[in-house]
Formats: sequence, structure tokens, C-alpha cells
Amino acid sequence: MASWIPIPAESDFSLDNLPFGIFSSRHKNKPDPRPGVAIGDHVIDLGALSAVKIFQELAGVGATAMAVFSRTTLNEFAGLGKESHHKVRKALRSMLVAEPAGDYAFLRDAPDLREQTVVHRDDVVMHLPMEIGDYTDFYAGVHHASNVGSLFRDPKNPLPANYATLPIAYHGRASSVVVSGSPVQRPCGQILVPPAAGGDSQVVVGPSNKLDFELELGCFVCKPNDIGVPIKTGDAHNHIFGFVLLNDWSARDIQSYEYVPLGPFSGKNFTTSISPWIVLAEALDPFYAPIRVPPKKTFPYLEGAPNTMFDLNLEVDVELPGEAPTNITAVSSNNLMWSFPQMVAQHTLSGCPLRTGDLFGTGTISGASSDKEYGSLLELSKNGKNAVSLGIGSKRTFLQDGDTVTLKGYAIHPLTGGRVGFGECTGTIQPARSLE
Repeated sequence: MASWIPIPAESDFSLDNLPFGIFSSRHKNKPDPRPGVAIGDHVIDLGALSAVKIFQELAGVGATAMAVFSRTTLNEFAGLGKESHHKVRKALRSMLVAEPAGDYAFLRDAPDLREQTVVHRDDVVMHLPMEIGDYTDFYAGVHHASNVGSLFRDPKNPLPANYATLPIAYHGRASSVVVSGSPVQRPCGQILVPPAAGGDSQVVVGPSNKLDFELELGCFVCKPNDIGVPIKTGDAHNHIFGFVLLNDWSARDIQSYEYVPLGPFSGKNFTTSISPWIVLAEALDPFYAPIRVPPKKTFPYLEGAPNTMFDLNLEVDVELPGEAPTNITAVSSNNLMWSFPQMVAQHTLSGCPLRTGDLFGTGTISGASSDKEYGSLLELSKNGKNAVSLGIGSKRTFLQDGDTVTLKGYAIHPLTGGRVGFGECTGTIQPARSLE
């Protein structure tokens, strides 16, 4: 479907998408971060639009609720709930079609208002879309878990026994979640150095030599639950605001030494990158498909919702300094054993309270058919044994300083042909800080 704002054919931000984010203008007269919606190469300034009475009426959420669009995060908008998200998105879509009907034409037909509210994306700076209170990273990518288990445990029995009965996760560090484009500083930590001939292993402190990316999706919570009150799988969709691309950067050498007995710590807590635009849950509804490798057994609390995951095209590009990007991964998101509703149900089974703005990661998404579907260099290089070809004659086992990793994800609407995507999630590796 066409819009009166031009939408390039390759744009992730079609009328079928309309993702929400937080932006600021590069112009000094509007420096404050505020909510916006992406459409093609432009951003609709919701901070400015929300002051217009006719928009308040068309969106149907009232003048008081419109105050959420004067905030510097999307938390309050998310907290309004799914019905309000739907009304605002529906109103925006009705306003932006090529021939808006009746009152919905108010923005298209008002040049002065368009000047205030329609901003080119080249003229904006993106910020974290949510204030993130807690971050939990799951391990729901069954093929990644199998590949890692084969590398470090028993290739004949790579998955731990509990993998088939519950969505495994660890609690990450919300304070180090950054928006796409932020630099990624190489972390330092304790590293176990293999023995030289006739010698012993040694533990040293220094920069990671096995810096890696992880291709993931992220999910933001909109509706909290009270402490002690689990969320049922069948009701979990009411607690999900929307989705982003997520790169859970990993220092594999630091991680492998420290993770016994309590799990990830310094090898994971230094940076997690997310894409800046949150694709609302309802925008991805057309893309759900049955999970390819479902769990063989589930308990009643993990049932009550279709065992589905959206089928999106996910890609990873690595760009070496001075060279063009090389695509090294192309895989479907439908390679997760556990769905987002099941992750919500597992997280709250103990009575853990979720809060608006909490972030979930899926864990690394890899496929089963070929190396091209692997979502990390740990898998692609077999933990450093096989170098991966990049650029013009260059190779990598793990990331070096100056390398840029870009995650992409999208799907094509089956009825309209509109592209629904996340934009990009990028990060460039910076040298480690001196420990002296």
C-alpha cells in the first residue's frame, strides 16, 4: 500500500510496520529526545503531533494519555497497554496512506504542520527507546545450543538435560545495553592460557582475544505483574510491547574461564547492542509459523498459546576497516525451541515481577542446514580452529579492533508486499583500555 510520504522499495519501514523509537534532531532548536515513528526515510515526530487536537481525537487515547509522547523514553506509552498501542498505530497508518479519508488527511494537507512533524532520518540521532530496568538473556536457539554443546561437551549428547523442559536463561546487565551505532570496547578479564609444551596452564588478566557477536532478537515488556503472581503462557502476549534486533557481544575466552559454577559474568556484561526502532507486536502477527524444533515435552504452565515464532529473515554482515561488508550469516528467526510467551511464563513461574521496559533476549539464533546459518563466530570458526573468509583475502576467527558487525532482520507482508523490518543494529570494536 502506498503512502504520501515516499517509501523506498528496500525500506524496512513500510506502512505495515510503523515502529516506534526515541530520536532527537540534529538541529539545535529541537535537541530533546522524544518519541517518533519511522516511515520510509522519514520520522513522524510524535512529540509535536501529540499537541494537535485532531490527532488526539483520531488516536482515541485522550489528551492526558498523549502526554506520553512528551517523554524521553517509550516506557509510559508502552505502559498504556495493547489497546492504546493499536489505536495509535491504526490512526497513524490511516493518516499516512496515499489518500487519507476525511479528517485523517489533516497532516498531508497542512504544509506548516508537516514541516514541524515530518523529519528526514538523516537529520536525527537515535537513542535507547526504553529505560531498561532488567535484562534477561535466554538460550532458546536450539541449533546454537547444540553446536556449542558439541564444541565444549559431548558431541553425541550436546544439550543439557534441562534444555528440553524449560527455557534456560541468565540475568544480564541492563546498564550496558546500548543503542545501535554505539562503540563496543574490547573487554578485559581473567583468561586461561593453554600450556606451552611441557608447561602448565596459566591465568592472565588482559584484553579478550576471542571477541564475538551473537545474533538475537529482543523483546520489551509493557505490562508488569505483581510479585508472587506468575503470568500464564496464554496471557503473555498482553505483556509484550514489541521487538528489536539484539547483539549480545561475548568475550569467549573470559566467558569460558569464569562461567563455572555460576554462569556468564564479565564475558557478557560489557555491552549489548539493540536496534533503535521497536517493531510493535501486532506488526509481526502476519509472520508467525509453527516452531521448527518444538520441545518434546512441556508442562501445563508452558502451554496455552500456539507454539509459534515469527519467520523473519535475519542476516549478519562483518565489515573490516577499509573494505566492503561481507555477509556471513543468513537464517530464519524460526529456529528457536521456545516462544516469547513461554519465556515470559518461565520468567514469572517463581513469582518474579516483570516491569515495563524489561528486556528479554532470545539467545543466539542459528540454523541447522549449513555454516552460513550460524549466528556467532564461535560456531563459524569452531572456536577459533577454522578462519572465516571476509573482505578481500582477509580472514577472522574472532573480531579484531576496527571491525564492524551489522545485524539486519525483515519479512515481507504476505498480502500487501510491504517490508516489515528493524533497520540495522551495528557496533564497531574499539581497543581495550589500558589496565595500567
